Amino acid sequence: MGTTVDAPAPPPVLAAEPWDAVWGQDDAVRTLQAAASDPEGMTHAWLITGPPGSGRSTLAYAFAAALIAEPGDAVAMRQVLARTHPDLTSLRTEQVIIRIDEARRLVERAYFAPSLGRHRVIVVEDADRMAERTSNVLLKALEEPPEHTVWVLCAPSDADLLPTIRSRVRTLRLREPDVADVARLISERTGADSTVAEQSARHAQRHIGMAQRLATDAAARSRRDDTLRSALRVRGVGDAVDSAGRIVQAATEDAKALTAERDDAERAQLRRTLGIPEGAAVPPAVRAQLSALEDDQKRRATRSLRDGIDRVLTDLQSMYRDVLMLGFGRDVELINRELEPELRALAADWSTERTLLVLDRIAETRRNLEQNVAPTLALESMLVTVASGRTP
Repeated sequence: MGTTVDAPAPPPVLAAEPWDAVWGQDDAVRTLQAAASDPEGMTHAWLITGPPGSGRSTLAYAFAAALIAEPGDAVAMRQVLARTHPDLTSLRTEQVIIRIDEARRLVERAYFAPSLGRHRVIVVEDADRMAERTSNVLLKALEEPPEHTVWVLCAPSDADLLPTIRSRVRTLRLREPDVADVARLISERTGADSTVAEQSARHAQRHIGMAQRLATDAAARSRRDDTLRSALRVRGVGDAVDSAGRIVQAATEDAKALTAERDDAERAQLRRTLGIPEGAAVPPAVRAQLSALEDDQKRRATRSLRDGIDRVLTDLQSMYRDVLMLGFGRDVELINRELEPELRALAADWSTERTLLVLDRIAETRRNLEQNVAPTLALESMLVTVASGRTP
């Protein structure tokens, strides 16, 4: 089997050709197709960058399939796309950061010769989640990889990685799709009404995965609307505290909904693997394995909560960006058109400087959360700025 370090493989992607699952990135596909067909000029370390939802990981695995499988070998291509080929190693962390021991295991596998395919490929989906010490573990492997090993890193932008990493990779930047293109794709995939699909694509700011969730989940659309309207009602410190608490509570419930079913399935599977009947006590000899699984699930829940709050901050950023645009007299391409009357009123009341201050505080809050500041306190501080127009 292919190796996924500390992360379960996602559902298999069924495609006749490795590139069939890639959408809207024709230039990038042509670049990687040319590279895969030219062993002599092949670059052995790549960085694929693009905004969330642009298809970085999908493209990375399509490239891996083209590198590993012989042309026309549909079985091997499907194995790579399903993350099960022995010559593919992938890392998709569900924790807050990539741990240094995970990076060391990747480097170890990078020096294995391909067992069946033409290349061994190492895909790191969340390369921006490496601390400096962890990134340094990869440096030599990226600079001098074995002849038949190819590294493919994915991140939102090259600025998210250390300069020493960037200097050792070839960067491929993906284009951001148009709202109309994402809406058409979502309608085709989900059967969503064209109006809902367009609104979801716009609210998701062209993030395909998030747009698909909004289009198919009325509760998610309602939570987003409630969050923005709650921020618009903030007038003082009491409102800021109340709104911050409700935002964190909504994000917590959302995170639990996304992870609870999977957590239960993982615990049940481990108990079956260990031969523990349902309802029976856990023998002392295997308690450590269950404890390790629970620890991993707690770390995953922490990341899921932080990701949920980050999505809230992205939504708030989009709203105050609209206020800024309206303040400059521009009313085209508003992200939150449904709130236009309220946003026009806010743009009339606020100075441009105040709106920019709020946007700066949102960006600062995002950075603070990355440094493990308590989410409720970080949001309270940000919303006090919203209420007063001054930094606390």
